[in-house]
Amino acid sequence: MAQAWRCSGLRWSASGPVLAWDGGRHSALTWGKRVAFAVAEGGVRTCVGARRHACPLGAVVPGRGTGARCEECARLDRAHSVAADTLADDPRPYRVYLAWFGPGMVKVGITGVARGPARLLEQGAVCFSWLGTGPLMAARRTEELLRAALRVPDRIPYADKRAVRAVLPDTEAERAAELAELHGRAVALAGWPESLDREVFRPVDHVEVFGLAGAPAPFGEVSELVPGGAVSGELVAAAGPDLHLATEGGVVVLDTRFLPGWGLVPAEGRRFDVPVKVLKALKRTGEGAGVQDGLF
Repeated sequence: MAQAWRCSGLRWSASGPVLAWDGGRHSALTWGKRVAFAVAEGGVRTCVGARRHACPLGAVVPGRGTGARCEECARLDRAHSVAADTLADDPRPYRVYLAWFGPGMVKVGITGVARGPARLLEQGAVCFSWLGTGPLMAARRTEELLRAALRVPDRIPYADKRAVRAVLPDTEAERAAELAELHGRAVALAGWPESLDREVFRPVDHVEVFGLAGAPAPFGEVSELVPGGAVSGELVAAAGPDLHLATEGGVVVLDTRFLPGWGLVPAEGRRFDVPVKVLKALKRTGEGAGVQDGLF
C-alpha cells in the first residue's frame, strides 16, 4: 500500500504557488504540470490541530469544510491573532490595502509589512494597491473608517471570486480603474490616524502571476474530497487557494483548503471522481461588469 502524505496547504512564493506537506516537503506548481492524487480508501479527515500542536482529540472533521479544524482547535488557532484583535501591542508595522477581485468586488484589509504582497496572493486579489503604513491599531482604525464611510467590506466569499474570474477586463488599466477611484475617495477622508502614513496609488496586477490571461474558464468546482476519490488535471491557472485544473471534461477549480486532514496517495491515470459543483456563469455587460446568466 502506498505511503499516505498529508498536505498542509498552498503557499505562494516568489516563483509561484507551492503545495506544502507535513514534514517540510514542498511541491512547486508550474503551468502545465499534472496535479494528481487520490484520497486513501477508507480514510477519514481528521483535525489538523492548532498553532503547530496536534488535535488532542484526533477529531474527525467534515469533508466540505475549508478550515480542517474541530471547533476547539479553530478557537485556539484564532486566539492571539491579528484577525481577532488580540494583539493590540504588536510593535510590527502594518499596511492597509485595497484589493480588487473583479467588477464590483473591492475589499479593504491589513497585513504585516514583513509579509509583502503574500496576503494578497493568498486571497486571490487580481489587483491591489497599498493605502497606508503604520502601527497595527492605526491600520485597524483606518480599515474600520473605510468600511463605515465608504461601505467597503473586509471579506468577499471565495465563491464570488471564482465566479467573476472568467469575465475580468482585458487590460491592467481597466482592472485598476475601480481601485483608483476608491483609493482617491479613501485618502480624501477625514479622520485618518496621524500615525498612519498614506501611500500614493500604485496598482499591482496579478493576472499574469495567476496565469489567468487567456486561461479557459472553469465549468465547475470540487465541492469536497471523499475516501477513494481521485483528482487529476493539468494546472492552467491558480489564484489564492484555488488551482484551475484542465480535466477531460473541462476546467475544474480545486480549493486546496479541502486537502489538509486527509491522507493522500498517488493517483493512477487521469481519473477524476470527486464531487463537482457547476459554477454560475457570468457574462460581460457593455460596461464590463459581471452579470449572472444561470448555469452552464
